[in-house]
Parts: sequence; structure tokens; C-alpha cells
Amino acid sequence: MSVNPLAAKIATPYARALYDFSVEQNIMHQVTADFLNLETFLAKTPELTKYLCNPVISAEQKQSLLTKTLKSQLNSETFKFLMVLVKRDRINLLSSIIANYLELIYKTASIKMVEVTTAHAFTPSHEYLLIKKLKELTNAREIRLVITVDSSLIGGFLIKTNSK
Repeated sequence: MSVNPLAAKIATPYARALYDFSVEQNIMHQVTADFLNLETFLAKTPELTKYLCNPVISAEQKQSLLTKTLKSQLNSETFKFLMVLVKRDRINLLSSIIANYLELIYKTASIKMVEVTTAHAFTPSHEYLLIKKLKELTNAREIRLVITVDSSLIGGFLIKTNSK
């Protein structure tokens, strides 16, 4: 959720356009699933992110790599969207676009994204209790936690939602 503000501003129209298109074409669930999987995949392969963000590498090389690695894994419309980003030299904003798109989806579905920074990892029962309490406080139908363990904290945890 912590994204460069300039990148987020540039990414917003792309995310909004994809959101509108996915709703119009009735493929919102497929695109959302693709983006959730892509977000996880990019987090696990930082070298791919570096490759896609490298301005020295040509658009054709990036398209070729994405075709080989992702085309068979994604909905055709999601893949076409990635190709548009490569052609417009905006593939470096993919993480921001994914974050913006998912934010639109979560808002529509009344799902609240909450960042939690904690000194020690939560147990599943602590996560459950925190989610339950956050649902009461925010009136959200569902809560998605983004948990970061920060050993520099002496104890306890910080909760951040909607930049608060």
C-alpha cells in the first residue's frame, strides 16, 4: 500500500480505465484474480520487477519476456493491458496500477485495506481478533491486513488505514 505518490497519481487513470473496462466486459473477477496473483508473483521475483523497470531494455524484449512467462497464466484482457503498459512505457508503474485497481475493487466490495506494523508476528487468533474489532470500527464488510514486522518497535503495533 505504501506507494510513491507520483507513481500513484500517474497510475490512477490506468487503474480506473481497467476497472471500468472489466466491469463493462463482466470480467472484473478474472482481472482481480490475475492482479492478486501478479502482485504476489512480483513480490516474490524482484528481479522481474527490476527488469521491467529498466529503461535500457527495449519494449520488444519486455513483451517477449511477459509473453513467455505470463501469457498462459493470465486472462487475455489482463495480458493485453500489460502489453499496452509496455508499449506506452508505463510497465514500471505496474505495482502502483495494481494497488490502485485493487483499492477500487475493495471500495466497491466494502473491503478495507489496513496496514499493521508490529514488533512481533501475530498469531492467527490475534489476527482474527484484530480483524473482528476493525470490522466493528470501520463498518467494513471485510478487512484485509497488510502486516509488517518491525523489530525496532519496542512493543505493540501501529494501525494505518486511509492514511490515518
